[in-house]
Amino acid sequence: MEITVGHTPDADDAFMFYGIVSKNVALDNVKIKHVIEDIESLNKRALKNELDVTAVSAHAYAYTKDYVILRSGASFGKAYGPIVIAKKKLSIDELKRSKVAVPGKMTTAYLLLRMAIGDFDAVEMKFSEINNAVEKGSVDAGLVIHEAQITYDQAKFVNTFDLGLWWDDVSNGLPLPLGINIASKRLGNEMIKKFDYLLKRSIQFGFDNLDDALDYAMQYARGGSRYLIEKFVKMYVNDLAIDMSEQGVSSLHKLYSIAKKNQIIRDIEVSIA
Repeated sequence: MEITVGHTPDADDAFMFYGIVSKNVALDNVKIKHVIEDIESLNKRALKNELDVTAVSAHAYAYTKDYVILRSGASFGKAYGPIVIAKKKLSIDELKRSKVAVPGKMTTAYLLLRMAIGDFDAVEMKFSEINNAVEKGSVDAGLVIHEAQITYDQAKFVNTFDLGLWWDDVSNGLPLPLGINIASKRLGNEMIKKFDYLLKRSIQFGFDNLDDALDYAMQYARGGSRYLIEKFVKMYVNDLAIDMSEQGVSSLHKLYSIAKKNQIIRDIEVSIA
């Protein structure tokens, strides 16, 4: 049996899948075909139910059908998350009137900013192009994700809105659900459970073999130093990545509840493996 598995070319995903890629953990009689694409591309593929298992933005799950959320492999921020950078400090009212570069309208980062400030002029582009767009002045501000949250040039930009801290406040300290892994119901409950456990074992293998897993993740470092990549990986590959627990489930329900209240998403059924 072959299972198509989508994940991103990002250091945190690479770390989590190291155990599987290195074949140190495996499923009997199952071949895994890795599909490596940026998160917004995976979001769009999930809408078409193209992949058996895939990483998606928590926001994108609201628009999918016939997928269940795995308990392993999720990325949660703990009082940190996406930030909005600009050349100068901007108030919320100024942000509402600004042209803001976003890494895709199905990303959780975009959803959070909509929840926090309401409608704004969003310009979609690849996340890797956002800093340059802000610097050149083609946009007024940029919503940054991934390692750019900690590596942006503080001599050029200011953190004008911190969505991790905003979420920590509105959720009363719940972790911030950003990325999740989902499995198509066509796999059947038994295989979904088996893959969920496989991914859990892969993440634990990465923790148990930290240097080797980081060596593997460094090929997706995009020029970042090992120190910064290790810091980024440890921020998002935490205990909730192994198992989101009921705290993680509560965070997802809170995210969707606020988004629905703000009329950004419809009412959805949150199905957890």
